[in-house]
Amino acid sequence: MPDTFYDIHPHVISGDFESYPSDPLFGKRSEWSEERPVDIDALIREMDEAGISKGAIVQSSTCYGFDNSYVCDACALYPERFTAVGSIDMMAPDAVEVAKKWMARGLTGLRLFTGGTTKAFDTSAMDHPDSFKVWDFCGAEGLPICIQTGPVGLTQIAALAHRFPKTKIILDHFSRPDISDGAPFNKAVGLWSLSAFDNVHLKFTPRITDKVTEAGIEPRLFYDKLLGHYGSDRIAWGSNFPANEGTMMQNLNAAKEQIGYLPEADQVNIFSGTAAALYPALKVAKSAAA
Repeated sequence: MPDTFYDIHPHVISGDFESYPSDPLFGKRSEWSEERPVDIDALIREMDEAGISKGAIVQSSTCYGFDNSYVCDACALYPERFTAVGSIDMMAPDAVEVAKKWMARGLTGLRLFTGGTTKAFDTSAMDHPDSFKVWDFCGAEGLPICIQTGPVGLTQIAALAHRFPKTKIILDHFSRPDISDGAPFNKAVGLWSLSAFDNVHLKFTPRITDKVTEAGIEPRLFYDKLLGHYGSDRIAWGSNFPANEGTMMQNLNAAKEQIGYLPEADQVNIFSGTAAALYPALKVAKSAAA
């Protein structure tokens, strides 16, 4: 088992509502952000207990919308451990300038949120031409774009991956594939098809380990097929803490248990190597916990 772990999908919520007011996308705040908010110091305690060295903290879209102030400020407090992944209105006329502004505050990746816990997926604008300037910009600047969507959005993602081959795309939760049919998982054909695009990467989270468990699937059957298509260098682990219930250690242990049979080199990629390749800022400074 590897001894270094990075997390590319934790969230933080400030307790200072005056400095960081809620302004969720779609106008509805998520229950998890209200019922179990975690600020940066609480996140660090969870990470230390779980043995996780570094993280790329993802904007809490269902709490802060396009205001990335807290995720940027939180990461700036601990630059040796964190980098920030934020959200912007990619179709706005000044979207590239807005992205540059947030980059100056530490943003090293973008998030495209089309739905989730507060709203059904709406991918109608995901590949709108007005957003193409941002896709071009991210490809030139090396900013990956992680996308929160479901199988409904995979055809559009394929078109985006083809149009913008220099832009790295990360599918949150593997885009929630349907694996309920068991091996050879034909219902997840969209996920397998996207592996043809080298710039498509996968975020391995508790939503996946839960799916495997709930479907009663032998983990080896699913992960062997997954790595056969994508390879471990295009898969990175993320805790989805605290959106997912349970401690960060519990979420990490579930992932360890399901892929613990893989060769160590593959586990190293999934638990830290791919994360460092997607977010080079994680490699710059030695972690205080390492």
